Formats: sequence, structure tokens, C-alpha cells
Amino acid sequence: MTVLLLAAVLLAALAAALLWQRRRRRYQGSASVASAYDQWTEDRLLETLWGEHIHLGHYGSGGRSHRQAAPDFRQAKEAFVHELVRWSGLDQLPAGATVLDVGCGIGGSARILARDYGLEVLGISISPAQIARARALTPADLPHCRFAVMDALDLQLADQSVDAVWSVEACPHMPDKQRYADELLRVLRPGGRLAVADWNRRDAADGAMSRRERWVMRQLLEQWAHPEFASIPSLQRNLTGSRWAAGMTVACDDWSDATLPSWIDSILEGFRRPGAVLALGPRAVLQGLRETPTILLMHWAFATGLMRFGVFRGVKPL
Repeated sequence: MTVLLLAAVLLAALAAALLWQRRRRRYQGSASVASAYDQWTEDRLLETLWGEHIHLGHYGSGGRSHRQAAPDFRQAKEAFVHELVRWSGLDQLPAGATVLDVGCGIGGSARILARDYGLEVLGISISPAQIARARALTPADLPHCRFAVMDALDLQLADQSVDAVWSVEACPHMPDKQRYADELLRVLRPGGRLAVADWNRRDAADGAMSRRERWVMRQLLEQWAHPEFASIPSLQRNLTGSRWAAGMTVACDDWSDATLPSWIDSILEGFRRPGAVLALGPRAVLQGLRETPTILLMHWAFATGLMRFGVFRGVKPL
């Protein structure tokens, strides 16, 4: 029986590897991003494994050495939200202040901002499936937490209409980084707060990519519908150089060590909750195996410095 099980696992892994190479999700416009997230939402695999937060977790300032004392994956994801709130100063906003969550996923962060900080949150995503799921997961006692389908590069909101802008791991899907920055700052009121966290590539000034790194980078872009990654310095320049910034100072930091365990934890969740995954059916199991190589490449890229996890904060001048 054990031999048969092992053979089945190996065959599934081989099939997943073939799918990984043949079924890439190359960026082909905003529709390709929406389609990828619709699929990830509708098969419920990510939600089953990762909970309500489709972003990395924060494992403490000790980074990799802190791992043994760190919370579990889902706790680390919630901890990330609170850490970014404190670091960016969103906890200084008065109750009832309005926040735009750009790239809200299925609404995990938006619900924390509304529930724990008393903020009025509008979460947006380009994926109709994500928005439908976000609404379904939001309890009736959080009427000040709303969701809408919207393109981050064309926000259907008035100029200077929100008190804070929050955006986590959204920029990699944006083909025009400057327009993304412009839209975030356009809707932000004078005195409003900005909180952005993102996957960033190593800056060109810090060294050209090796042949191996170029291959890895191509996979990271093509497997998950990314047109390009910004570096931490380049995204900082996009934000401070925006015509809507009006002399705004944008501080940045590198949280790569604090978030790095997330990649391996995202795989281990499948082993921690095998029954939940199997209940989704063989297609979900195969899909989980298909995503594993890209997750491992992400871990390698962040561990070696090819990728960095950047956070950005600022207060728009009055």
C-alpha cells in the first residue's frame, strides 16, 4: 500500500511539473490577472490552506532566526496586518476614517482594518470572484467594510477622497508602475497616510542578474501573471516623483527576513491540513502540486536577495 501511495504521489508530482511548464500564466493585460485570481478563488485551494489572507506573514523582527518562536502561518498573516498598520501610522487615524485597500484579495486585511481599528474600508480587486468571496466572508456587523470590482490603474474615485491608502502585494501585476503610484496618491487626501507592501526585485544598481537569476525571474513573472517587478528604490521614486505627491516624503524598509518563512509555510500547510485539501478533490491536489515549484523559486529568490520585500509609508502634505 505504501509503495502504491508513493507511486501515486510521484505521478502526481510529475504531472504537476509538466503542467507548470506548459500552463504558464503570462501577463496578457488586466484580463489575464483577473482570470488567474478568479481561478485561485473559485477552486478555494488558497483559502483552504492560507485562510482569509492571500499575502505573506510577519514572523517577527528576528527574521529567520526567530522562526522557531514564530506564530503559525495564519497567525503570522494577521500579525503582518497589525505590524504594517503600526509601522505606517494607520493606527493614528481616528475611528471612521476612510481607507482604500487596493488589491484586497478576499478581504482579510480589510476586515481587520474595519473590525480592530474602526476604519471605514473600501476593498477593491480586478477579480470579480475575489470580490464576491470577500462580500460573502464579511459579517453583517461590519457594514463599514465594503468591496468593489475596480482596476487599480483607473480608480473610480474622486481626487483626494480617502484618508488612507493601503496596498499589499499588488504592484507586481501593474504594467505601469508610475500610473499605479499616481492613482494611489491621487485619491489620497492632504494629511492622509499611505501604506504599501510589495514583492520587489533587486535594484539594477546593486548588480546585474546572473544567467540562473534571469531564468528564475522569467518563471516568477510568467507563472503568476506579473508583467514586471519594481525594485524598492524604483517604487520609492515612483511614489515621491508622482505629480500628486506634492513634496511628499516616502520612507521605505526591507522586511524580507521577517516574511521569508511564509514561502515554505505556504507549502507545509498542505501537509498540515491534508484532509481539507483532499476534500476539494483531485484537481485541487494537482493544482497545489503545480504551484509548488513557483513557491520554491520565490523562496530561493527572496533568500538570495534576487527579490526583496519592501514596505513604504508616507503622509501627504497639507
